Amino acid sequence: MAESWVNYAERIGSDLHLDLSAPGSRRAALIGALREAIRSGRLAPGTRLPPYRSLAADLGVARNTVADAYAELVAEGWLTARQGSGTHVAERTRPLQPTVRAREPARPPRARSVRHDLRQGTPDASGFPRSAWLASYRRALDRAPNEVFGPGDPAGRPELRAALAAYLARARGVRTEPDRIVVCSGFAHALRLLFGVLRGPLAVEAYGLPFHRELLAAGGVRTVPLPLDEHGARVDRLARERAVLLTPAHQFPTGGPLHAERRTAVVDWARSRGAVVLEDDYDGEFRYDRRPVGALQSLDPERVILIGSVSKSLSPAVRLGWMVLPERYVDDVLAAKGEREAWASVLDQLALADLIVSGSYDRHVRRMRQRYRGRRDRLVAALAERAPHVEVTGVAAGLHAVLRLPPGTEGSAVEAAARQGVALDGLAEFRHPDTDMPAHDGLVVGYATPSEHAYGAALEALCGALAPGGPSGS
Repeated sequence: MAESWVNYAERIGSDLHLDLSAPGSRRAALIGALREAIRSGRLAPGTRLPPYRSLAADLGVARNTVADAYAELVAEGWLTARQGSGTHVAERTRPLQPTVRAREPARPPRARSVRHDLRQGTPDASGFPRSAWLASYRRALDRAPNEVFGPGDPAGRPELRAALAAYLARARGVRTEPDRIVVCSGFAHALRLLFGVLRGPLAVEAYGLPFHRELLAAGGVRTVPLPLDEHGARVDRLARERAVLLTPAHQFPTGGPLHAERRTAVVDWARSRGAVVLEDDYDGEFRYDRRPVGALQSLDPERVILIGSVSKSLSPAVRLGWMVLPERYVDDVLAAKGEREAWASVLDQLALADLIVSGSYDRHVRRMRQRYRGRRDRLVAALAERAPHVEVTGVAAGLHAVLRLPPGTEGSAVEAAARQGVALDGLAEFRHPDTDMPAHDGLVVGYATPSEHAYGAALEALCGALAPGGPSGS
């Protein structure tokens, strides 16, 4: 037998591949094969090996051959054996012969360790509603018709589309019907689908996620930056573009809603040009110091496409989002998506539908809104005390704040934070390379990401990096 797959899953739950083709006795070949499997890491420390009799039967060798091989490897330190608990790969093994030292990397890694993650974009993972999600998942499975376990509808499950239509109308003022909602796996997926349908250049805000710009550029879409001021995007600068992408409820990342007059103006522009507005409703649930800003889509459902997801409200691990479409785009988007659902889990769709209908989603959002508001308040208070020269802006909503810095200090502030083990982004990272609006120095601080017990230490490290006399206060 030159090579054998040893299947002992029923006994220890794993498969072991041993190559016994080496010349010499079966005992020597088995010892060599086990050494190689351990040395290469295929057999990890602590792995339990099969009993003598089982391995001998699988390999077609004598039981004593296996027993002798195990005994030698135990003596050499590769394995450990204890009466009643079997034979295991040793936690630390002594090589039988000197091994070649691995080459040192040409350049050692220069990245500092991240002890405090204050990057924007992710919620507190410890806040995921595990019990409520599990309960909804179980109910969804219990009630699911058999067709659920076949190919998925590219529009999304009707249960989720109905739940979303009701929820978005109630919580965001959206005007739609379930058959005008298409489920996707998130904002990036929606953007890819839409630009298989929409043509021509796209206007975007001068500050936004670089990932979105890169995604559009890779799809051959030219982006035209719109300047920003205290009232949001300068939509009066729109010209011959066929579409505009906005974050009207809470401009990302600078903060603040699009002014009411500009909301009306951009819809009027879309009507006059036969264009469409893409509304990125990325954190519409999280409002702290003012009444919620309704969706722009409510002004004209035939000229605005609302795009949302659960990446901020639940978790980016739940790959579910939605597009609320004008009627004329539904068929084209579904055609771009394909005949079967290939991205969004149908079972997750049913679980989310139940979470919404049962009221658990609302309860979770309210709980997290309270938690994040408390975090924001702690951030503002700590900086007011420890770094009063830093202006905190964009904190009436969302999961991040923008810290305005003295001119010319952004780079040194990011570096000072890194020395404290704090990961965050400079405002310049989000600036469109083609914009002509003046640049502003600042930091984008995500206060949602750390767990509750780690947030205090993260604030302390951030304040230490920004304290007067440091790079941003000098």
